[in-house]
Amino acid sequence: MNTPFGIIYGTNITPDPNTGIGTWSLEAFERAMREGVARDGSHLFPAFPYYAYTKLSENDVKALYAYLMTRPAVTGGAPANTLAFPFKIRALQEGWKILFFKGGRFRANPSKSVEWNRGAYLAEALSDCAACHTPRNSLGAEKTGYAYAGAVIDGWIAPALSATNPSPVPWTQDELFTYLRTGSSPLHGATGATMTPVIREGLALPVVPDSDVRAIAVYFSDIDHGGPRAQSTDAATRAAIGSSSLGSAQEYDPDADLYAAACIACHYNAGPVPLSARPELALNSALTLPEPTNFLQVVLKGSSNSEGAPGLVMPAYASSLTDGDIARLAAYLRRTRTKYPPWSDLEEKVSAIRRELAASR
Repeated sequence: MNTPFGIIYGTNITPDPNTGIGTWSLEAFERAMREGVARDGSHLFPAFPYYAYTKLSENDVKALYAYLMTRPAVTGGAPANTLAFPFKIRALQEGWKILFFKGGRFRANPSKSVEWNRGAYLAEALSDCAACHTPRNSLGAEKTGYAYAGAVIDGWIAPALSATNPSPVPWTQDELFTYLRTGSSPLHGATGATMTPVIREGLALPVVPDSDVRAIAVYFSDIDHGGPRAQSTDAATRAAIGSSSLGSAQEYDPDADLYAAACIACHYNAGPVPLSARPELALNSALTLPEPTNFLQVVLKGSSNSEGAPGLVMPAYASSLTDGDIARLAAYLRRTRTKYPPWSDLEEKVSAIRRELAASR
């Protein structure tokens, strides 16, 4: 895990007795899960989300322990962490816990439905959705007053899951369920970056039943107030479809010509609603976020069949478009597909992301 404090490596949790957790009792395992304390008494770094797992039910902790202890034992250690001083001192984690950690089981909200509470438990305790979607302070703790307000993860923006989400169309229960189950939504676009393995692996149908995915959708659509705001969906969709052809016959606008040459063939929708196979950019949060990060990432990197929604492929333009070209595309789409103010310093931001991609290869 790449953190602001250095790299932290996940350790061996197979039942190997020497390099894994084969000698751990259920009690030791439960203490690690609920309190962030290893078998030898040392404090675990909060890169391991014990602050979320502390909410797990007793039965689920036992089930996890039983599952891990029946995996094949593998001998092998992890590389040394690269945390800088003083963050690498585990004893100091006790101070972090005093400041930011609050243990305790998940408590159902009696004013909400059984399905809502199931979704809350899955999101807050087991899936730890806040790990990516809640911003953190300078010491790496979640800003609890800004739960699900969005955060930057691995160079991408994990959008807000609250009512502050800037998507033109609200995330209703049905839209969320479709997206979490399939990786794409006609009214929001397709998955990408670190969300792809969440959908393809963590929430895959053989692992998680439809009822649990539906419960998560119920929980987050309530946080997003998606139901009450759903009346705006038709108007937003019509406006998006109305702008979908912009750039197709505007030869007097060099930015429109660039968009027509590179993008419109795959992103044009004739209506009445967008097709999942043709993501409608006017409905995509990549253009409505405060920063152009996600838009620039996907234009530079593209998206293969294994990186996004199944069947959706976008070519990488890093080698065929200059920083200036991509900056012009971003500015043009922000101007013609949204009502938000222009992004600043676009060419510099394209260049910075391009350097990061080159360094990661």
